[in-house]
Amino acid sequence: MKTDLTDTTASKINKALVLGRRAIGTPAIGMVLTLVIVTDEENAYDALKAASDAAHEHPSRTLVVIKRVSRSPRDRTTSRLDAEVRLGADAGTGETIVLRLYGDVVDHAQSVVLPLLLPDAPVVVWWPVNAPLDPAKDPLGALAQRRVTDTYACEEPIRELVARADAYAPGDTDLSWTRITPWRSMLAAALDQVDCQVQAVEVEGEEYNPSCELLAMWLADRLDVPVRRTVSSGPGLTAVRMDTDCGPVVLDRADGSLANLSIQGQPARAVALKRRETAELIAEELRRLDPDDTYASALRYGVDRLNAPAKGDRADEDALAVAAPVGTVAKAPAKDAAQEKTPVRKAAAK
Repeated sequence: MKTDLTDTTASKINKALVLGRRAIGTPAIGMVLTLVIVTDEENAYDALKAASDAAHEHPSRTLVVIKRVSRSPRDRTTSRLDAEVRLGADAGTGETIVLRLYGDVVDHAQSVVLPLLLPDAPVVVWWPVNAPLDPAKDPLGALAQRRVTDTYACEEPIRELVARADAYAPGDTDLSWTRITPWRSMLAAALDQVDCQVQAVEVEGEEYNPSCELLAMWLADRLDVPVRRTVSSGPGLTAVRMDTDCGPVVLDRADGSLANLSIQGQPARAVALKRRETAELIAEELRRLDPDDTYASALRYGVDRLNAPAKGDRADEDALAVAAPVGTVAKAPAKDAAQEKTPVRKAAAK
């Protein structure tokens, strides 16, 4: 069921929701959260499709906030709110409300969204594109327990990562971090099979892919070893090579689907490591609404530290002077042994 409302208000939208639920015979609300998508008209369809697919796992009320650009000074001074209310088969397992804001109301989107939030339910805000530099201080971000951005969609993703680190607040996360969850799990499992010390790591992936930097920062932060970031033609992350005192451990994925895991002294194994769709990434983020301390620690390690050679390594300094864009090295400071250890850190310390 679909209802179009032109030049409307939040109270009229709520009334349309109640009438729509009665019309389709589902007066009760069985949704677990409110997902607010802040996007533009160009990316609204893809974002809404991903959210609808994720709603099969997490039934939710989805609010799509589209800020329309006014073309004339007269239009910019005229506020208007148009809404499209979708229920039943048109909204999947939840409820969908598409909000199009015009004029001055664009700057006060939170006043439109607030009356439409599910009572006593968590709120997640997702910016598929054009996320604010400080999501926690954004008027819409301030309403949420979880704020999801995507630096991969930015024109300068590395600079965006630096801004995310400076403005980080508990509840912030990024889909570029979510994309490397299978890689982190596979690397942790691989190191859990060996009893040796990791000495150096190389992370290889396409240029301008923030997931590569995040994985490199996570490894440098957790293993306290030099990490070299190299560039390949992709797609996405292509390989992680770890030098240990008992031989190399290599996870190589050349085609974006099937990876090859090689551990010294063991037969090579093919493992599924496909690039996931946005719907899968959003569904993963909606499974947990508590702060992601591991992401915070990796993000705060700093992208700029990946651009500095390891101390005392003159050969690396000379190499970087000639080919800085191709390879970079990071050296993490020693950590207190009392700090929390991840599975990767435990395996490396054996």
